[in-house]
Amino acid sequence: MRRFAVDALDVRVFEDDVALASAAAHDAADAIRTALLESDGANVMFAAGVSQLIFLDVLMSLGGIDWPRVTAFHMDEYVGLPSGHPESLQTFMRDRVATRISLRGFHFMIGDAPDAKSEAARYGRVLREHPLDLCCLGIGVNGHLAFNDPHVADFGDRLDAKVVELDEASRLQQVDEGHFATFGDVPERAITVTIPALMRARCLIALAMGSRKAEPVHSALKGVVGAACPASALRRHPHATLYLDAAAASLV
Repeated sequence: MRRFAVDALDVRVFEDDVALASAAAHDAADAIRTALLESDGANVMFAAGVSQLIFLDVLMSLGGIDWPRVTAFHMDEYVGLPSGHPESLQTFMRDRVATRISLRGFHFMIGDAPDAKSEAARYGRVLREHPLDLCCLGIGVNGHLAFNDPHVADFGDRLDAKVVELDEASRLQQVDEGHFATFGDVPERAITVTIPALMRARCLIALAMGSRKAEPVHSALKGVVGAACPASALRRHPHATLYLDAAAASLV
């Protein structure tokens, strides 16, 4: 429908979530193919969440991607949930990505590791060993990227992954999107990839859709770049694109 730039960020607005997801998936596929042409492999990070469902369905169905040369990652996980828990983000990634294509490997966070801080450090080391060619992500109702909620987001973070306390908005979002039955069911802590680690990806593809994302999108695009709206970090990335539907773009 329309296209514009905010600082370095390319913003594209589509009529609906299907058109948005299809365009984003084709662009993601192009980014992966480019990385594979330039190297013997590609490293790609995926996000969990409702905003990613159609996008992942389209991306997994596209041809011409040499998936056995792709190593995959995810950006967050609930502390305390076992890997097989139906609402663990590892389960989401297995169901939506890892079991649908033949990857070189998928590096999962272990939510029920004996020491969450040590698990975050381990995952950070793995990321350092596999520089990301592409990071696909969404924007939370409080403007978070991954689980970098405003009160824990740090644009100068020295860690690549860390343990965080989830704020109320993040936990309520999980209930509103149907992942958990009640607020009390949502874990209070998570491991998340940090803002600097996300921003190191060579290419970023961000999706936001629905009226509930209108305010955080407005803050990200029109507000101050900073931790008060973590998604504002997208404006500083040289190769980032934000895909919006009409509802999410309604305030911009």
